[in-house]
Amino acid sequence: MKKNILVGQSGGPTAVINSSLYGVIDGWMTHSHMMGTVYGMVNGVEGFLSGNYVDLLDTLSSEDLQLLKQTPAAYLGSCRFKLPEHLDASVYGLLFEKFKALDIGICLYIGGNDSMDTVDKLSRCAKLLHEDIVFIGVPKTIDNDLPVTDHTPGYGSAAKYVASTVREISLDAAVYQKPAVTIVELMGRHAGWVTAASCLARRFPEDNPLLIYMPEVPFEMERFFKDLEEALAKQPNVVVCVSEGIQDRSGRLICEYSNEAQVDNFGHKMLTGCGKLLESYVRNRFQVKVRSVELNVNQRCSGLLASGRDVEEAVEAGRTAVKLGLLGETGKMVTFKRRIGAGYKVEYGATDVGNVCNKEKKFPVEWITENHRDIRPEFLSYGLPLIQGEVKHVTEHGLPRYISRE
Repeated sequence: MKKNILVGQSGGPTAVINSSLYGVIDGWMTHSHMMGTVYGMVNGVEGFLSGNYVDLLDTLSSEDLQLLKQTPAAYLGSCRFKLPEHLDASVYGLLFEKFKALDIGICLYIGGNDSMDTVDKLSRCAKLLHEDIVFIGVPKTIDNDLPVTDHTPGYGSAAKYVASTVREISLDAAVYQKPAVTIVELMGRHAGWVTAASCLARRFPEDNPLLIYMPEVPFEMERFFKDLEEALAKQPNVVVCVSEGIQDRSGRLICEYSNEAQVDNFGHKMLTGCGKLLESYVRNRFQVKVRSVELNVNQRCSGLLASGRDVEEAVEAGRTAVKLGLLGETGKMVTFKRRIGAGYKVEYGATDVGNVCNKEKKFPVEWITENHRDIRPEFLSYGLPLIQGEVKHVTEHGLPRYISRE
């Protein structure tokens, strides 16, 4: 009897996480001789534990599958659920009972760092229990902070959205003659990859954003005021881009200067508000018009500005995960390796998921200028290829058509 495949989505959604889901389904259908079906966890491992899953081959038509590639967010729903450290916890026995009931042979989990932790624990538990289920991780995160892989599906689209939006904000900020400062707060707890993408917005040297601050280097308030004073001396309208996770030399988050940050279910600090805080500081110090803009979830849910290349690579990541599973690989995560030489090409491979989970790939400090307020040109050759290509959208009444389970 042929076995089935199970796939789930976890963590924060992206514009292309459903493209990876499409790749999984398409990759499995390519091997239709396997005769099994594709089950989807509804709301990840947490939902699956409650008995929530769906037969995707039975649910999605060929038209639905095409729409899936252009639909942002997570079609299957997501969760932020951390499995226990001890593999003898009762939840593991329950999960493997459910796997066995559905005759699962391959389990794929699409997600970021914490999701790879789930893949690691389940693959190790399977070995302890002598279960023949293989577990593969499909990378996903706009933060681009997963180690080993050159980049992560989701980042290219987030970078394209940030660069496009900051360019529009910069044009808007330049319409008046009176001095004004616009502060754009971008996602990035410890890694500044998303914020770095704002430099792609520039149309020419010395174009806005004039100042960019990353969490990889200390943020000094007085230094910031001096940087801003110099920028305002060059032109009346200055756009500043900051990561939500910027911190001072003591390690204290700038957003905590006002109120202590709350934490999420994983113990991660929920970072918002440094842009609004800096807005107040700048207004009091310079007596100029100041506006702060927090792009927030738009960075991860803008399907209309998705990178065509990002969609293609996300699909291929899903297909590669299926191939790895069919080869019997387990405890692995799909990786991208950029080929050296002219032009942009990537190779798809795999790494032990233990090399990824509970680790972070920060933005290279050598790509940040010595004065800590800008991004060096080396990033352009890295980032520009990832935002290339447009997605042709199916529309209805002037709006993109998206699908959901409801």
